[in-house]
This record gives sequence, C-alpha cells and structure tokens, in this order.
Amino acid sequence: QVQLVESGGGLVQAGGSLRLSCAASGRRFSNYAMGWFRQAPGKEREFVAASSGSGMITYYADSVKDRFTISRDNAKNTVYLQMNSLKPEDTAVYYCAISRAPLKMSRERYEYDYWGQGTLVTVSS
Repeated sequence: QVQLVESGGGLVQAGGSLRLSCAASGRRFSNYAMGWFRQAPGKEREFVAASSGSGMITYYADSVKDRFTISRDNAKNTVYLQMNSLKPEDTAVYYCAISRAPLKMSRERYEYDYWGQGTLVTVSS
C-alpha cells in the first residue's frame, strides 16, 4: 500500500519561505517520479513541480520557476518543495503525488496514481 504524507505547510507573509516535505512508503521510491500540485479555493488542481526518480531532472510551472525548488532524498524516501519569495497567489493546498509508471515524469495529474492528504499554505499580503 502506497502512502504519502506531507508536512510543512503554514501561514507566512509575502516574501517569506516555507519548505514542504512528503514522505513516501510502499513503492521503490527511487524508481518513480514525484510531483507537487496545488489547489486554490475554487480552482482546479494545478501542476507545480516534478522530479525524476534520481532527482537529476526537474520540471516547474512557469508561475513558480526561479522561486520554488523540488528536491528529493531517496535514502529517506522523501521529496521536498522549497518555496521562496512567496506571494499571496501561492495560497493553496499543496499535494505531493507519485508517478503511475516507473521512470515517467509528467506535468499531468492523470500520470500520478497516489496522492498525499494535502498541506495548506497561506501567504498573507
């Protein structure tokens, strides 16, 4: 049984930083891409960032490029999202997800089959 558990959300002022963590179990972590998505109130869940199994290849949404960094520690089965220069429009519930197929990276939600419970990030102006 695959489980993903996020942590690290909270309230931060605009311009501040947060680091989200997602601990995974139940699958050979290093074989699978990991993604971060977010969902703001009244909006669709959107792609934020993805990392290949090794961590050597990363994708970012244009809206977070140069501000957010995805990384992973395969020895700890954990993926991180470092968020800097946060803006009020970054306010959302953030979800981590694991890819459906080994070695496949994607920006598409349907390519991920297990999701965490979500962690709320609130950025005040």
